[in-house]
Amino acid sequence: MSGHSKWATTKHKKGAKDAKRAKSFAKLIRQVEVAAREGGGDLSANASLRTMFQKARDASVPLDTIERAVKRGTGELEGLRYESVTYEGYAHGGVAVIVETLTDNRNRTGPELRNIFKSSGGSMAEPGAVAWQFERRGIMLFNKTISEDDLLEASLEAGADDVSDVGDNWKVTCGPSDLHAVRDALDAAGFAANTAEASLEPTQMVEVGDEAEAHKILRLLDAIDDHDDVQEVHANCEIPDQFLASFEG
Repeated sequence: MSGHSKWATTKHKKGAKDAKRAKSFAKLIRQVEVAAREGGGDLSANASLRTMFQKARDASVPLDTIERAVKRGTGELEGLRYESVTYEGYAHGGVAVIVETLTDNRNRTGPELRNIFKSSGGSMAEPGAVAWQFERRGIMLFNKTISEDDLLEASLEAGADDVSDVGDNWKVTCGPSDLHAVRDALDAAGFAANTAEASLEPTQMVEVGDEAEAHKILRLLDAIDDHDDVQEVHANCEIPDQFLASFEG
């Protein structure tokens, strides 16, 4: 989820150790392929490909698998052609949801996502209906074994905007175009990021105070995230730890 809220960091933690790993690999490979098709296969000249390449490597996708995806994107190898399509909607309580997809058939993906929203008590919205509630930011997550003060000092020197506490991690944010430079500077300073990506962040949050409603929202987000064409799910809800814990349990 956008902003690396507690739901997002919990999702990443679960994803590293459950049966969704293969599906996660497939989504990352698709992102690499599209980035190569849109900007070419040269990492030094294609910032988007550099981001997707590093994201795939961070997730332990084999290097030869990534390289084949790049070649499919540049046309050196045959493959399907994917397009980026963004969908918007609402979950329970007026929570705004943005779904970023890569699909080879939008006539299939759109109706399927509409059904997921409807069956989970949400609703699809027109383009632009909720997008104004989000902005794209560069986001990096770091282990809490790192001193917050040391990370803050190094991050500000590197050109980042802020360091915040997101549960099990420190979150460093910066402008999306500054992501690579900030990450490289932090790497050089001895701070290795767990993840680094340009992602959508909510500009305002909806606090969820009811456990049953929180679980309905989480079921919708999980169902959307499970769709093969979905790359990222963003929502502007703030869900308490105890509701997350009871949902996982």
